[in-house]
Formats: sequence, C-alpha cells, structure tokens
Amino acid sequence: METLQKRKPLVQEEIARAREHGDLRENAEYHAAKETLTNLMRRIMELDSKISHAKIIEEQNIDPDKVFIGVTVNLQDEDGDKHEYTIVDLEEADPSANKISVQSPLVQGLLGHKAGETVEVALPAGKSKFKILKIVR
Repeated sequence: METLQKRKPLVQEEIARAREHGDLRENAEYHAAKETLTNLMRRIMELDSKISHAKIIEEQNIDPDKVFIGVTVNLQDEDGDKHEYTIVDLEEADPSANKISVQSPLVQGLLGHKAGETVEVALPAGKSKFKILKIVR
C-alpha cells in the first residue's frame, strides 16, 4: 500500500500538467490521469479496509496436525499423482506458484482434516478423493 500512496502525488502532478493543455472536455491525457487517480484511490481504500478488518491467527489455537490456512499440504489424487499446495488468503493466491486460496473448493474440502486421511472433495468437475500425505507449518 505504501507504493500506492507514493504514486498518488505523481498522478496528481500528471493531472495538473494535463490541465495546462487547455480544454478539459477533449483532453484525453487529463481524463486518463483522472481515471488512474480514481482507481488508485479505490485500491488504497480497499487495502485500508482489509487491514482494519484483518485478524492475526494465533498459532496456539490451531491444531498443528490439521489442514488450515498457512500450511503446505502434500496430497495424492486418485490417479496417484502427487501435489503440493500452500494454503493462503484469496489475495495471496497464485496457482502458478502452488499457492491456493482457502476459499477454493479443494481447500474447503480439506480444512480440518489430518495427514493420513483420504478426503472426498466436491470440485466443479465432480467429486474427487485426495489422500493427505503431509502437512507442514
């Protein structure tokens, strides 16, 4: 968010420069800069809201043997293929880096289960079974 706040004065300078070019009704540079500022301010407000509602997860209240946000889980699917995923918040999700959202159907089906368990998970393509091989904090 700090980076966004540093960009704000730069965008405001762009708007000021664009104003100097004359008639604002037909000034594409001005309108683009105003739109950029609006989007920037919206994103800052979103992040402020998320930060103000964020909750710190106390590890002492979490069973270390169960699937929960923040763990890396090793799975084996029905075909015998192995997968490793780190369970993260929606904002941090990056499937290409094997970081999947706690809100995803796969994780929703795994939450609260322990290593060694086989879990049937309802996925958009249908039900699948996964064996939880290992959970790492």
